[in-house]
Amino acid sequence: MPETTTARETILGRIRATNNTVNTTTRAADYQAIERAYQQSASMARAAILKTFVERLHEYDAHVFETNADEVAATIAEVLRSRNQKSTIVAESFPQEFLPAGFSWRHESSTTTEELNTIEGAISECEVAIAHTGTIVLKGARKLTLLPDRYLCVVYERQVVETVPEGMAALQKYAAEPLTFISGPSATADIEMTRIRGVHGPRFLDVVLVRN
Repeated sequence: MPETTTARETILGRIRATNNTVNTTTRAADYQAIERAYQQSASMARAAILKTFVERLHEYDAHVFETNADEVAATIAEVLRSRNQKSTIVAESFPQEFLPAGFSWRHESSTTTEELNTIEGAISECEVAIAHTGTIVLKGARKLTLLPDRYLCVVYERQVVETVPEGMAALQKYAAEPLTFISGPSATADIEMTRIRGVHGPRFLDVVLVRN
């Protein structure tokens, strides 16, 4: 009895056959020929870039707390107290010196999904931040940004770029790793055009912007 070829196998076979016949030199030339008239580098002064980033975050209902490197722990403590938070999940790579005393800290690796779902909040650093879109980019598949109700992210001034192309260039070293892009608290307006927060992620986003 002859074997039956599934639709999936047929489609994948066609893709493989096409890939085998594509001239890689031609493909590279076609890629280079793509028109790129969009802005690819910064056009604003550094102060204006940071101002734009903060404004975008505010537009997305995020809360921004600006501080300096010596006051990060104190600022985090201020934010958590203002939210009545006593316990927080911490990303593995987060600097221990930034964790203020008086709170219960749980590391991400030792936390179950159920604990993430019931914890008061989560905290981490980021890899890159994009001013034009108010976007924060994290390395890794972050359950931290999906389950807790509150999320606090520490962003360093040096990590903030103006444009999306600059952000993509800065992320090239993580090209083979999963990345999470955050633009404000989770929200949707799909249901009767009513904006609802916290549908598929934190309802509240706090950003500690560390000035140089």
